[in-house]
Amino acid sequence: MSHYPETNQWQKCRKCGAHLHESQWAPYFICPNCQSYKRLTAMERITILADEHSFEVINVVNQTQNKAEFPGYTEKLERAKSATTSDEAVVAGIATINKQTLVLAVMDSFFMMGSLNTTAGARIKAGMKVALEQKLPFVIVTASGGARMQEGIYSLLQMNSILYMKQKLDDAGLLVMSLLTDPTMGGVSASFALNNDIVLAEKQAKIGFAGERVIKKTTNERLPVDFQTAEGLYRNGFVDQVIDRKNLKQVISQLLTLHA
Repeated sequence: MSHYPETNQWQKCRKCGAHLHESQWAPYFICPNCQSYKRLTAMERITILADEHSFEVINVVNQTQNKAEFPGYTEKLERAKSATTSDEAVVAGIATINKQTLVLAVMDSFFMMGSLNTTAGARIKAGMKVALEQKLPFVIVTASGGARMQEGIYSLLQMNSILYMKQKLDDAGLLVMSLLTDPTMGGVSASFALNNDIVLAEKQAKIGFAGERVIKKTTNERLPVDFQTAEGLYRNGFVDQVIDRKNLKQVISQLLTLHA
């Protein structure tokens, strides 16, 4: 299981600053000192949610290209691949959760902030296509800073094309569920993250569109204490339930059972 970007066994909690051995985070990557949640890689998230050894990647022959010829983008992609041992910001595959089969797509905030681009979009849509063909529920775990601006309009188009595939799943009567994790921001939150049959949010997740600092400067108003938090969105009706990380697998399993 990957624990990038850090390679040693000691990791620092980004909230309280405690230096902890990786065994102290197990099994749910929760700081034993302050109970804050560690941001997870895609593979760590899959380990928590899916049954052991059940995840099978849906292969998509699609390599990210610098179509817009954005300066430095190709080099930045190579650095991200080297730092994360991943090749893009999304992985999708067929898995089981408590022996219930589904298509699971997981975004990875460690790869260029989990930004949505052409390849990430292609992988999400490939997962949706498999769900449609095999009549399976589709669950997406979001962790993203938004659309990848280095690809310009090519990235932005992914939002609409993913929603188009979502409509096909709706027409087929298939369950589409999202789990919003920290962070879910920008174009991802504005499109497919919050537009599903069931929208769950992990406790402590930051969810919104523009950053808090930008909104403060734009509105010149004091923002609520729970602004852009999972709990605040739940109180305002944007998400259906906020769930403790330890209970995620059980809750998703129960929802899959009810749908079936």
